Amino acid sequence: MTGQNSSARKLALVIGATGGIGREVAHALLARGWNVRALHRDPAVAQRRSDLPKSIVWVAGDAMSAADVIAAASGAHLIIHAANPPYYRNWRGLALPMLQRAIEAARASGARLVLPGNVYNFGPDALPVVSETSPQNPQTRKGRVRVEMESMLAQAAHSGVRSLVVRAGDYFGPCQPMSIFKNVMVKPGRPVRSVTYPGKYGVGHAWAYLPDLAEAIVRLAEKDGQLAAFETVNYGGYWLECGEEIAKSVGRVVGRPAIPIRRFPWFLLWLASPVMGLAREVLEMRYLWRVSLRLDNAKLVALIGPEPHRPLDTAVRETLSALGCLGEARPSIAPVTRTV
Repeated sequence: MTGQNSSARKLALVIGATGGIGREVAHALLARGWNVRALHRDPAVAQRRSDLPKSIVWVAGDAMSAADVIAAASGAHLIIHAANPPYYRNWRGLALPMLQRAIEAARASGARLVLPGNVYNFGPDALPVVSETSPQNPQTRKGRVRVEMESMLAQAAHSGVRSLVVRAGDYFGPCQPMSIFKNVMVKPGRPVRSVTYPGKYGVGHAWAYLPDLAEAIVRLAEKDGQLAAFETVNYGGYWLECGEEIAKSVGRVVGRPAIPIRRFPWFLLWLASPVMGLAREVLEMRYLWRVSLRLDNAKLVALIGPEPHRPLDTAVRETLSALGCLGEARPSIAPVTRTV
């Protein structure tokens, strides 16, 4: 299965299709000729969303129910597990059982299970450049959960469950409700007068634009015969040697190259953390904004060729437009590719 024609009759189940990465993977699958089925507690609600493709076949079910997920995956060749606990709540209590249900569905259907990953797995000993075999010694609770999730997939491979983890940096894009870009850097629905950047100036940072990441995930999944039973692949994304370059990109897009870049008031999260769970969860990951962590994408390039990658300013423009920060939406520019 190497291209659009060979995947035309393939079926993919997307769990979490109403979220940022799930939505974009569904779009990418449909664009490459796949049939897409999606699980949702209330399909009628999902069908009314204008940002979701009308050709998705929605089935009712709960991602925490093994019977529901197994039934939804019947006949599927691919399962995209893009469901995440909202607002970082109860990761261990929700993320691990949901993944276990997806594993059971993959075992029953014979589908390859795909998990969009991140860099929470890695502690200081893996820096500054992370490969697929770098040590995973996280110093955070969410990082340990991520390591456990990947361990579950590795263990499941011994009983015939095939899986793929695609790791990427900070997500951003037109539909990513929990992104730092949307919730910290700009104010949705308002013209951009300044940008708040949460990272340490001069420190590198990796970003992943969801439509391009989704395209890479689907292309990798279509290389099924070349993948190990348990496979991990890094998506390089935008590596910015000075992380605040993304704030400068916002300035260029809105026509204000000298736009004020403000520092994020981390101390306010520290003050709020005793009573606000989300503040505690975000504060826990602050270390990723103080160190450089670059993802080596050589393995991805060897598998699918140049990484799907549109220019940074194009990705920022499309995101700002979708967030209502530019007034009328501007036409999208076709993706370009690069090898590193």
